[in-house]
Amino acid sequence: MGIYALQSPAGGFLDEDLTHFNKHFDDWCVQFETNEDARIIADSLDKRKSVDIVEITPLSYPKYFFHALQGEIHATRRIGDKIICIVEPAMGANFRIAVCDIEAGTVVLTKTRYKSSLAVESAFATFQVE
Repeated sequence: MGIYALQSPAGGFLDEDLTHFNKHFDDWCVQFETNEDARIIADSLDKRKSVDIVEITPLSYPKYFFHALQGEIHATRRIGDKIICIVEPAMGANFRIAVCDIEAGTVVLTKTRYKSSLAVESAFATFQVE
C-alpha cells in the first residue's frame, strides 16, 4: 500500500504544476501508482530540476493516509496492521501515542500524556497493540 512521489534532494514534494515543491506531501503533489510512471515524468523534467522518486507509505508519511492524525509526528513503527506514532498534537503540548489502523483508516490517541521525549520514547519502544 504505497504511492510514489517526486521529491527534491533538498526536501519538498513536486507540486502538480511540476514547477514548485511543497514542504508537506498532500493532495496537490503529483503522485503515481507505480515507480515506472514516476520515472517517466522524472526523466521528462527539465534537467535543471533534480528529483528523486520516493515511495509514500502509511509508515513513512502517516498524515497523508490518516487525515485525523494531527500535530507533529516524531517517530513511527508498524505493529501488525497498525501504525504506531509519537505525536506532539501542538507545539509544546504533551506527547501522545497514536494508534493508526491501516484497514479501517482510523486514529486513536492513547489516554496517557508524556511530558518529555524520553518518557514517550520509552513507552513507544515497548508499546503493544491489544
